[in-house]
Amino acid sequence: MTTGTPRIIAEIGTAHDGDITKARALVGAAADAGAHTAKFQLVIADEILHPLAGSVDLPGGTLPLYDRFRELERDADFYRELQQICRDADVQFLCTPFGLESARILNSLGVDEYKIASPELNHHPLLKEIASYRKPIVLSTGVARLRDIGETVDYIDSLSTRTQIQLLHCVTSYPAKEEEYNLLVIPSLQHVFGLPVGISDHSMDPVLVPALATILGAVTIEKHITLDRADRGLDDPIALNPKEFRTMVREVTDIGTRMSRTADPVDQKRLRLELTDKYRSQYGSTRVDTVLGDGIKRLAPSEIRHYGFTNRSIHAVTDIPAGTLLTAQSLAVLRSEKNLTPGLHPRFWEAILGHRVTRDILAGEGLTWNHLLVD
Repeated sequence: MTTGTPRIIAEIGTAHDGDITKARALVGAAADAGAHTAKFQLVIADEILHPLAGSVDLPGGTLPLYDRFRELERDADFYRELQQICRDADVQFLCTPFGLESARILNSLGVDEYKIASPELNHHPLLKEIASYRKPIVLSTGVARLRDIGETVDYIDSLSTRTQIQLLHCVTSYPAKEEEYNLLVIPSLQHVFGLPVGISDHSMDPVLVPALATILGAVTIEKHITLDRADRGLDDPIALNPKEFRTMVREVTDIGTRMSRTADPVDQKRLRLELTDKYRSQYGSTRVDTVLGDGIKRLAPSEIRHYGFTNRSIHAVTDIPAGTLLTAQSLAVLRSEKNLTPGLHPRFWEAILGHRVTRDILAGEGLTWNHLLVD
């Protein structure tokens, strides 16, 4: 089990709302709070979902997500400036791409590392592109089963690029309930995959999940930061304000420092029990034990209805008449969300290109094998 102070990622995402002045304030707040890394999202709406995906339920309410993503689109120069702001603040710049174009923009900026969000864990074309850069990849594992994580790790390994991988245990729900986190999955994933594992935490409490995750050996703590929960950022309602973020950093740093002082396994185990008991006293034994869970990786209750819809699948970009050859221009690997029917898993992307469809496919519809079968 890994011990020591975890890396702290301040997830800014799109909380800057496309405003470079606000982005600078957010990076400054993250740096002042003790974050090592400030993370953003490079949004290109057409890489994420189809315009017909409709409205999506988010922490701030229900809104047409495609339109909101279009509002947040910025050119490469914007992200280059974000990168410089991070350098000036002495924090690492990290950014999530959602498709090939955004990945290539980040590659042109010479970034050191890539973050893959949970819904893109199965986005094989994106994973292949990023692996070709031979830079470390951080993979969030929310709304995923153990076999999904295994397929992604195996797929990246099969590309023979010797890409370094880190996993982040995650519950893809906004906000996520602390009691659904099943934090003993952290050492389970470390054991199964032999990879470093951290936590991406969407829960509201500044301390409970990050502290227990640190005790269990999480190498990274990622948590959203905002200047004000009342702001209009997509994730602002579930983010920590700077004071709360600073409290979290102080807590996990103290735990990590204490755990790094001894290499003796027996002493480490004793210290983990002592620290866990501290939080049992603070939050109650039943609650802490529920948050720790049983260590078996499964979908959290809040994720079950989103599985297969939040994840990526192959969709028609425009209407595709019967008899048409499938091309990379007529299809896209997208999130279905609740208004569109999911299509084939992205693992079939290269296999289906060049085939002729035997049935009409409507714009936004998920491509299935039935579209390729001959009556």
